Amino acid sequence: MRSLFKPLAWALPIVMLLAGCNGTDKDTAKPAPHTTYSKADWSALPEVTGVDLQNGFASWRSACTRLKADPNWGNLCSAAASLPANPSVAEVSSFLQNHLDVYSLRSAEGSSDGLITGYYEPVYPGSLKQTTAAHVPIYGVPSDLIVVNLDSIYPELKGKRLRGRLEGRVLKPYDTAETINNQGLNAPVLAWLTDPMDLQFLQIQGAGRVQLDNGRQLRIGYADQNGHPYKPIGRWLVEQGELKKEDVTMGSIHAWAVAHPERVHELLASNPSYVFFTQNPDSNEGPRGSLNVPLTAGYSVAVDRSVIPLGSLLWLSTTQADGQPIVRPVAAQDTGGAIAGEVRADFFVGTGPEAGKIAGDMKQKGNIWLLWPKGAALPQ
Repeated sequence: MRSLFKPLAWALPIVMLLAGCNGTDKDTAKPAPHTTYSKADWSALPEVTGVDLQNGFASWRSACTRLKADPNWGNLCSAAASLPANPSVAEVSSFLQNHLDVYSLRSAEGSSDGLITGYYEPVYPGSLKQTTAAHVPIYGVPSDLIVVNLDSIYPELKGKRLRGRLEGRVLKPYDTAETINNQGLNAPVLAWLTDPMDLQFLQIQGAGRVQLDNGRQLRIGYADQNGHPYKPIGRWLVEQGELKKEDVTMGSIHAWAVAHPERVHELLASNPSYVFFTQNPDSNEGPRGSLNVPLTAGYSVAVDRSVIPLGSLLWLSTTQADGQPIVRPVAAQDTGGAIAGEVRADFFVGTGPEAGKIAGDMKQKGNIWLLWPKGAALPQ
């Protein structure tokens, strides 16, 4: 199909496992970036295909059930509801240009180049019952976990939370991952995995599926976290002299664990963060992101919400690791503890090992444009 806009001239594992990208540590403290929103014309956007335009718009509109009361996107969602269920390329193009302005995201230094990584929904073998093979528990949220929203008292700490356990009248830090792995936990067990490394990677991704012997795939999603900061296990392996920085990938970490089973407990203990999960309904939809809507493979991204409000529509220009271009509208529907910066996004690739390979190799330069409702104040 003919492209719509004129072109503009212009690995997850290393980032996530070495630099600390954790799609589940949503409350990790970080300084607010200084972002420039540079006004641009629609003609400045890189060209996209009609299919990508329609799919990107559909991904954004799928979140309108959560955006009805949003001061920025509520009115636009109401207007989008008047379009057909499957609007034509011309209808989508006209709607966007009539209702949205284009802003190029720039860093404090003025650069429009940023980092685009990828993430995915893994599938791991497991069981609903503990067996000799399946002995690694996936815990639900423990009943004694206390979560305090700090912005209820200190507005300047918007989005920050304090987690712990009450001992008498004192809130104490919750158990670390090492303590939980060694001593267990008084919490519901959703399923059992066969490999402790699968659990670690599941916690890093924030969602996944458990493949049961009867063919069913149990869908697991992020529910909460123990309050301890995420420390990347890849960095620990580099510090131990076990891997070189440039060699850190999920594959190399897993291979090291297979070769050194007696040291896996040390590896896992190096990361005090621990994620608790919830069971999601069986379906073929994508995992739910921070906006609590199913992510769309190829058209949803995780962002730094201090730069890009959740629910926003973006224009992304980047590539896969093999050079294949990714140029399309995408919806900001998820966040991550290390997805931080002015021009930064984590691209949701999909489900399963093939998606994992593509996501795992992505550590690309890219550009992002924010499509923002006309007349609305820009993010602060």
